[in-house]
Amino acid sequence: MDEENNIEDVDVDMADFFLNVESDVEGACINDGHEPEDMEVMNNEEFESLDEGSDQERERRALIKKLGKEKRCSLGSVHIHSFSVGQKFKSKKELKELIDVHALETIRNLFFKKMTIKGLGHNVEELYLSSIKVNKGKEVKTQKETCGWYIHASRSNPESDWFISTLNQTHTCLLTRKLRACTASLICKKIIDQVEADPKIPLRAIQYHFQKTYQVGISMDKVFRAKDMERKHVTAEYTKLFELLRDYALELQATNPNTTVKIDVCPNGNPASPTRQFRRIYVCLGPLKKGFKACLRDLVGLDGAFMKGPFPGQVLTTVGLDSNTGIYPLAYAIVESENTGSWKWFLENLGDDLELGSNSNYTFISDRQKGLQIAVDQLFPNVEHRYCIRHIHDNVRKKWGQTEYRDHLWRCASATTIPELENLMKDFSKYDKEACQWLKQIPPVHWARSHFSGRAVFDVLISNMCEVFNGKIEKGREKPVISCLEFIREYLMKRICNVMKAMKKAKGPLTPTATDILGARKKGVSQYIARWNGENKYQVTDASQDQHVVDVRNQTCTCRKWELIGIPCRHAIATLNEMSKDVEVKLDIYKWVHNVYWLETWQEAYSFKVEPIKGRPMCPKSNCPTKLILPPHRTQVGRPKKNKKTK
Repeated sequence: MDEENNIEDVDVDMADFFLNVESDVEGACINDGHEPEDMEVMNNEEFESLDEGSDQERERRALIKKLGKEKRCSLGSVHIHSFSVGQKFKSKKELKELIDVHALETIRNLFFKKMTIKGLGHNVEELYLSSIKVNKGKEVKTQKETCGWYIHASRSNPESDWFISTLNQTHTCLLTRKLRACTASLICKKIIDQVEADPKIPLRAIQYHFQKTYQVGISMDKVFRAKDMERKHVTAEYTKLFELLRDYALELQATNPNTTVKIDVCPNGNPASPTRQFRRIYVCLGPLKKGFKACLRDLVGLDGAFMKGPFPGQVLTTVGLDSNTGIYPLAYAIVESENTGSWKWFLENLGDDLELGSNSNYTFISDRQKGLQIAVDQLFPNVEHRYCIRHIHDNVRKKWGQTEYRDHLWRCASATTIPELENLMKDFSKYDKEACQWLKQIPPVHWARSHFSGRAVFDVLISNMCEVFNGKIEKGREKPVISCLEFIREYLMKRICNVMKAMKKAKGPLTPTATDILGARKKGVSQYIARWNGENKYQVTDASQDQHVVDVRNQTCTCRKWELIGIPCRHAIATLNEMSKDVEVKLDIYKWVHNVYWLETWQEAYSFKVEPIKGRPMCPKSNCPTKLILPPHRTQVGRPKKNKKTK
């Protein structure tokens, strides 16, 4: 809707965001019985006594190198996990997990035949597995008996690694949909991403997707157990991260000086309790705090967005604007819900960081979130609080959906003078008196440019600065608490680097956006005639009798466009051209532009860098005697969904 003041952000690729992600261990198998003559066999003692420079050692290393390459099974399907003689495993558990994955990928039933400890001068522990089923020590006479797939793995002592000494990877047995290796724990590992993306996904959908992907049959009971395992795993991970939250805060403050991190806990009736329930956390990085003040623009947008996961909450954000009219995130917090208490706590911390008092005249813009208006009125009664016109239009559209209502609303909000607004409101009243009366109930100081002051040096009507930022951190809101905070910090760190790249292409002396706005206003200036009054004022008139007064000393125009955004309007540019006729040197129009739009201001704001931090094991440890635990369950604000009963 506001094409002139559209706010966009630089591209920041967050696809490579990983925080202490452990890759799943997959792939391997084992066997015993009579070994076919054509099998390749490696002796355990020879394997452990090979010299590094020997031919056998080089051959073994060449075989292991093949493990990372894709191989095809007898069905022609490509599998990442394959086996090779000499392949090592740290534990029997790792080996069995890889076996189950191989069984699932090839749709074969694999059976352990023997697990013994033999005395050969020293203990040798062996593990065998094949595709031939054994029942009470006797082989079952089935078609599986003809399959030659066979693996034998062993280790010489409990301290050594397991390795594959015998291998035959050719399958000749029949496929089966009843896979014994397809347990609930294996299904849990395969559906973990699916459940994390949609925790409320139906069991039937998981069952259908798994059966379609792997061509095996699983029961609903097994799917239920797998999803329950995943839920417990996620809950345990979230719980552990809450305990490390204080350590993470210390690391942020140690690497980024002047950083504010505040953690709020739920009231506890027992002061001697060793635990405290987490409620809120507020973060304002020191470099961003300095950079925002260097932007010279006292304007911030306030917004909230839902968290996703087993412990839902809200992410509250504060976003400003830089010299190029791009977003400049300042502070963020994770709270229990969007209400008056959480907004008041967030604004109190923000006021401390920005040194705002009760008489401060900052400019806030928001979507009129629940509880925000009350918190702003209580803490900062003198601020200019703008309402997003797009959300006002959403309320209008619920009752009056025609496009004409939107056009009337936008024309009224875009008017820069009070007389112009009054005339447009009369036109709106003639079109629909009821809708006009509804709009009049909202004070124009919150939504009309005619009542805005020039303190913010920007006449923005919509809060898409916050919407842009919330869109960038959407994937982070799906993660646990520390991972979410880290996703936001990494995005902010990368964003500064991308802005600096764009900054190098700017020619100056103004930012690219300011240069475009000034260039657009220069067009058609030749139609204006400026007349001097002998002092500091000029009367400027165009062919359509659009007449305004420009005050050179105070740098204002009665059209108020120069005052609202700090860039000379057409009347001011025409005045400058007239003044240049009386002097030998042409006057510099850039000196009439507010300092906020200068390239030097833009560069100063991004001279403060967000510092990287160390991993969790290297973070400083908190000395707090209490331990943070999970927050209490809270029903999120909003109307709950209802299940409609069908007859």
